[in-house]
Amino acid sequence: MLLAIDTSTAQVGLALYDGIQILGEMTWTTRQHHTTELAPALAGLLKRSDVSMELLSALGVAIGPGSFTSLRVGLALAKGIAFARHLPLIGISTMDVIAAAQPAGTHPLAVVIQAGRKRIALGWYQFSENRWQAQGGVKSVTVDELADQIEHPTYVAGELTSEDRSRLARKRTNVLLASPVHCVRRPSILADLAWMRFQKNEVDDPASLAPVYLHVEGAPIQ
Repeated sequence: MLLAIDTSTAQVGLALYDGIQILGEMTWTTRQHHTTELAPALAGLLKRSDVSMELLSALGVAIGPGSFTSLRVGLALAKGIAFARHLPLIGISTMDVIAAAQPAGTHPLAVVIQAGRKRIALGWYQFSENRWQAQGGVKSVTVDELADQIEHPTYVAGELTSEDRSRLARKRTNVLLASPVHCVRRPSILADLAWMRFQKNEVDDPASLAPVYLHVEGAPIQ
């Protein structure tokens, strides 16, 4: 049984996965209450799914980019469980979780999350070898700067406000906006990505696993 934890941004998620089925999954939006909400939410999920901590065999955690504060909360919980129960820990890119939820396609994919100060974190992906693969690192841009970069048909998915969607929709011939349903970071997808690495024994060292922060104008996302 693998427990997946995602606290990258205000979107929080938990999932329980045994490689065959998702036994429980929950997502919610919090307003800087990750610390007080996460542990009770996990306890509730375990109870409703009739799963005990003793059944856990691995943990998957989103490592960012994301909020400086919220990422630390999720990683601290995952590390605490990993150390206490001697379980393998697998860190997964937050952007990869969004990309993996998108249908296969021939056009480039732009994955975004909110970065504060009217900016977004942007990562580019290309579909190859039956999966979306990252092309380079993640950068901080504005929605208008992203729109200016899109000169050919491009999928765009991730955390987008209604204003962001309106701005991008102006380039409707080239911007192919993902449905909001495909833009929510599903913890079950995080669980599946972590499970595949777990099966290959591609695990991380809990002591050295660190979150990935995106700096905006000299300061990390808060």
